[in-house]
Order: sequence, then C-alpha cells, then structure tokens
Amino acid sequence: MSVAAARLLRAAALAMAAVLLAACASLTPLADPPGTPREQVLARLGAPTGRYALPGGGERLQYSQAPAGTNVYNFDFGADGRLQRSEQALDPAVLLRIQIDRWTADDVRRLLGQPGRISRVYSFDGDVWSYRFLEFNNPRLIHIHIDPAGVVRRIQYTDVDRRRGFFGFD
Repeated sequence: MSVAAARLLRAAALAMAAVLLAACASLTPLADPPGTPREQVLARLGAPTGRYALPGGGERLQYSQAPAGTNVYNFDFGADGRLQRSEQALDPAVLLRIQIDRWTADDVRRLLGQPGRISRVYSFDGDVWSYRFLEFNNPRLIHIHIDPAGVVRRIQYTDVDRRRGFFGFD
C-alpha cells in the first residue's frame, strides 16, 4: 500500500470514528444541559413513558426502559418549560432517597415509573414493586413493599439469580 493510500485510509478511519462518537453522544439520554427547552428534549427523545406534575408548576418527563431495562431517566422542567435537572433514577444513590413510612406509591412511581414486576408475598399485606438496576455493573433488584394504604413499609435489595436469567424474573 502506498503512503498516500495509507494516509487516506487513516483519515477515513478517523472521520468514521468522529461520526460514531458524535452519534453516540446524541443518543445519550442525559446529554441535555440545564436550560434546554422541553420541546428540544421531546424532539430528541420522543414521547416519554411518564409525565408527572412537580411543585411550582413544573413537570417531570420520564423515559423508562422497564420492565427489561435497568434505566429510568427523569427530566425535570420548571414552569418556564426549561430543563432544571436530569438524572438516571435507578442508581443506588438515588434509590436511597426512598423513605420508609413516609413515601407513597405515587412518590415511588414519580421517581421510578412503573415497576418491572408487582407481586405479593405471604409475610406482607400489600404489593411488592420490583425494579432492576445495576450496582457496579452487577444486576440487582430493589423490592419496595407498599401497604394497602399506598405507603412504603419495607425495602429489600437482592442479587439477581443468574440461573433464572439475567433479569431474575420468571
């Protein structure tokens, strides 16, 4: 191969790498900085899986990958329609915000969206909402026990039983 051909091939490879990096960056859900208009986020990400009213006239747009995924992206907009903050809600640090005996099913849904699974267990009078998440790339489950009045009463974390598949649900 000639020197000119090698240079051309190298330039083409670098250009392709730059295009791929730019494409990946535009697909990152949390790429929008504070101040971004709601319409711009909607145009980039499409219809949300959830919409929730926030105090002060704001709105949360939620993009959930549940039940199969391990990500829930929340975008909080002020009354002016501009992005105030965004976060990946199924993060171990964010999950610690859930308060036993204080939070309701609505609070959990506003933070995490619809659960991947709703079940019942013999030892608890109420529903158990389960969500998949990653902790240090280790697939885990959070189980949020909600009593008949809709109040969070217990939280449990479990590792995924890999014999039952990556997601741990039947």
